[in-house]
Amino acid sequence: MDYLKKEKINFKKNALIKGTLILTIAGFITRLIGFFYRIFLSNNLGAEKLGIYQLIFPVYGICFTIYATGIQTSISRLVARAAANYDKKKIHSILKTGVTLSFLIAIFLSFVIYSYSDYISWRLLLEPRSSSSIKLLVIVFPFCSITSCINGYYYGLKKAGVPASTQLLEQIIRVITVYMASIVLGGADQKITCELAVLGIVIGEVFSSIYNITSLFFITPEILHLDKSNKNTQRKNQNSILVEILKLSIPLSSNRLLINILSSIEAVLIPSMLKRTGLTTKEALSIFGVLNGMSIPFILFPSTIANSFAVMLLPMISEAQASYNDRLISLTTSLTMKYSIIIGILSTGVFILFGKDLGSLIFNNNLSGDFLVILAWLCPFLYLTTTLSSIINGLGKTYITFINSIVGVIIRIGFIILMVPKYGIKGYLFGLLTSQLIISFLDIYNANKFIKITFNAYDWILKPSILITIEGFFIFKLYNYLSLNTQVNQLILLLFAAVILTTSYIFSLLIFKSITIDEIRKTK
Repeated sequence: MDYLKKEKINFKKNALIKGTLILTIAGFITRLIGFFYRIFLSNNLGAEKLGIYQLIFPVYGICFTIYATGIQTSISRLVARAAANYDKKKIHSILKTGVTLSFLIAIFLSFVIYSYSDYISWRLLLEPRSSSSIKLLVIVFPFCSITSCINGYYYGLKKAGVPASTQLLEQIIRVITVYMASIVLGGADQKITCELAVLGIVIGEVFSSIYNITSLFFITPEILHLDKSNKNTQRKNQNSILVEILKLSIPLSSNRLLINILSSIEAVLIPSMLKRTGLTTKEALSIFGVLNGMSIPFILFPSTIANSFAVMLLPMISEAQASYNDRLISLTTSLTMKYSIIIGILSTGVFILFGKDLGSLIFNNNLSGDFLVILAWLCPFLYLTTTLSSIINGLGKTYITFINSIVGVIIRIGFIILMVPKYGIKGYLFGLLTSQLIISFLDIYNANKFIKITFNAYDWILKPSILITIEGFFIFKLYNYLSLNTQVNQLILLLFAAVILTTSYIFSLLIFKSITIDEIRKTK
């Protein structure tokens, strides 16, 4: 039995859970490493430089959307369909055509962004000091294009192991590079620059790309030698595949591009509007650096599970839709919604109770802790939106997620312009909460039009909320008592309290039957 048949069987045996588990484990490890890395960056860059460093990512995000996002999703969906029909030659053509297209676009964008880096930093990002970092960042575009396409290929085959290990490798190489370079260049001070942090990204992506390409020779070597047809036939096949990829990727990339442009405007506006409150450039960039470099990544940490679900859901929903398996789509949607909400409620409880201390102890920054407490309310809606958007995209209704995302970004930009000059950064935080709440309800409303969703507010919301409130109250009291009456390191106590709260929450949900093992088996 060849690997395509094995993939079909694995799908029937619940590839969603297996793939999600692999991606979640890798995601947690990656984000754990990332947290220590961010602590290192925040201590050595400082809040202002961290803010400058964060400003380059809108440029990266826009370019990645153009050369990778839509193409990767198209490859994933087309490979999943071809795998369902055991069409190995078509899979080969999809991968080859997708990589070629993405790589050429990435090379072109690298040249353009490098040539206009001074203009971009001065006129668009409003921060001339970001120019050198942008010039260094463009090196990574071609390597990212190859990695994203190969990852899309593996997602389509339900082989999550390689993308997961690629992600982990990239993070490890990045951290080691920056840390070692800081020791060599900075000596005992270990002071680093924005350019050095970007260099870590570049080297990490180069190594992960090489690893990804090499994996093809070991995981599915036959994919490299499948097409034995003559050159004319190959060219016709590739042209046909190119048309399919473009039909799928152009609308998706265009949608994402507009969203990324608006998000970039949002990011640039925050420091600009903060200065209208009377803050200096340094103070405004420092607040922006704390928010985007410390607090928001913390809030996103538990979303690893939701993100893993989302990655595996898109090809799975596409394949189930092609097979007219409405039951599987309904069960999977309901299950992922439920666990996104349950994980979100847990995260909200943890960040409300311990967010202030987490910020001050881990980042040595009280402001980051204040942000965590406010942003804690984002978690259920943020994680729910992640999975629902993937499901809606998997059904081919990408225009819905596009419209909903645009609505959310416009709301946030409105809060930045109208509220930040009056109320400071808190005006933006409340804009974040408002936009995410509206996006969640729009996603639920639209998903319910195409999918039969079984919603149980009692088990999904009420029970978890009551349990996290009661258990959180007593565990927080215990944490405060031990902090005052023992000599144990406070950070260790805090992490211990968070682990105890998470464990007791999960066991309580099992005891009160809000979650069961049997419901997972139903998706098989």
